[in-house]
Amino acid sequence: MHPKHLVVALSLACSLGQPAWSAEPRNRPSQTPPQAMATQGELLPRSVFQVLLGELALQRGAIDLSAEAWADLAERTHDPKVIARATEIAGFAGQTERALALTRLWLEVEPESVKARQNQAALLIQSSRLDQLAPQLAVLLAQDSHNLANNLLHLNRMLARVNDKAGAQALVQRVTEPYLDKAEAHIARAQAALASGDTQAALPAAEKALELRPGWELAALARAQLQARQDPALASAGLRQFLDRQPASRDVRLALARTLLAQKQFDAARREYQHLLQAHPADPDIIYPVAMLALQHGDAETGRSHLEKLLDTGFPDKSSIHFFLGQIDEDQQRLSEALAHYQAVTAGERFVAARARAAHLLIRQGQPAAARELLHQTEGRTPTERSQLALAEAQLLREAGQHGDAYKILATALVKQPNNPELLYDAALSAERAGRPDKLESHLQHLLTLQPDDPHALNALGYSWADRNIRLPEAETLIRRALDQTPNDPFIMDSLGWVQFRRGQSEAAIKTLEAAYRLKADPEIAAHLGEVLWAAGQRDAARRIWQEASERHPNNATLTETRQKFQP
Repeated sequence: MHPKHLVVALSLACSLGQPAWSAEPRNRPSQTPPQAMATQGELLPRSVFQVLLGELALQRGAIDLSAEAWADLAERTHDPKVIARATEIAGFAGQTERALALTRLWLEVEPESVKARQNQAALLIQSSRLDQLAPQLAVLLAQDSHNLANNLLHLNRMLARVNDKAGAQALVQRVTEPYLDKAEAHIARAQAALASGDTQAALPAAEKALELRPGWELAALARAQLQARQDPALASAGLRQFLDRQPASRDVRLALARTLLAQKQFDAARREYQHLLQAHPADPDIIYPVAMLALQHGDAETGRSHLEKLLDTGFPDKSSIHFFLGQIDEDQQRLSEALAHYQAVTAGERFVAARARAAHLLIRQGQPAAARELLHQTEGRTPTERSQLALAEAQLLREAGQHGDAYKILATALVKQPNNPELLYDAALSAERAGRPDKLESHLQHLLTLQPDDPHALNALGYSWADRNIRLPEAETLIRRALDQTPNDPFIMDSLGWVQFRRGQSEAAIKTLEAAYRLKADPEIAAHLGEVLWAAGQRDAARRIWQEASERHPNNATLTETRQKFQP
């Protein structure tokens, strides 16, 4: 035992060297038979021994022995300090029944002890004895009238670990009954009702709190939170009404802006954030969404200005700021600056994405070895991050034309994550480009067992069969199922047009491919449309489509190959 602890233990033990009945009034005669009475000389050594035994046992991990020693000492001495220590150790040992018995003894010795009642309440909550808890909470609330408002608001935090949420709600209803003239009591009722899923009771309670205290932000926010579950527009209207009375309320205006964002009312949300920004120009909670809204509206310079300002504040997620600044710089072809920002992302959910973008920029700067090394040095901490790294490296290899190596990377990743949809889909595409149609089929069919209606997997498998001119009826069925999931998708329409062509339905194929090309003038759609037009004898139209697409996409391999096939 540490010397300091020994001194404390001895001091406590000496203070206990009184007869067990010494807590009684001095003028009250003892009811203990003389032969059972311990003399002071006998009691002191025993107390010292039990204190030392209890503390040494605790230090050496013999928790049950420590609890036993302290409980016996508490029952013999009736000393409040000893009972408090005994209760603490019994609770630590998980001996809930013993700890509860000790708190009852404690309250017999000190009926007005708030600490004793708090300990008893905590143990009753821990053991979910809500029926016994109500009287204790009622006394605690009545005893501490100066802090009544805060204690009412603390009720639900105290009951957070109770699994019986309906029972907790009933308990809060009961103990708040004497305080229904207090807005805090109604907020406590609203919170308990919300936790138990009783939204019908929660909203009226929040409204009553706001009626009692019309300028209370917490009540306005609670009401809005509940209204938003039923009708976000109603929540927005309620927040606006509050702001008409309390226009300087930062939290309510922030809640209004966020509610408007959730409703996709971006212009209205932006106005609220601008209002907040004028009043709180250095507040990160306001600067960040203003920057995001600016970027969403295509205002990159405003977004950049606010993001750079955030770097000089206490905003906790600096990595996200660097990520978005990197995106802005990359879009503006400021590649060195973008790379520096991506490399400054050191943590968070965008860490792997930033490394992938940095590797892509290194490729663009003619440093493929550095790009792969960067990804290899990046440690994926979760399965999701590890799959993202594999996907990023495979993408780099595909861009370099190394389709076989790209497939190997993804196949290796699938060994550890065989049911990862992203890995399966990407592995299938890489297998196709590597000349492994068997692997393409197996990966896509596995993906479709996991996600039977995945439109991209349905389309990829159907297109693969159509392109190889096999299983054409099944291919068309898959592609049409994909199109049912995402109507007017130009790439799936392209697949449908291609399978129609393979099945000899040239007129339908031309119509489908023309519709797809109108939706998106993609070079590969142009290649297919031109080929179908050429086969139908419309060669001038085919040449026109190919020429137009080649001017826009001079380096597209599929388009170049198709033109050379028909126009050597």
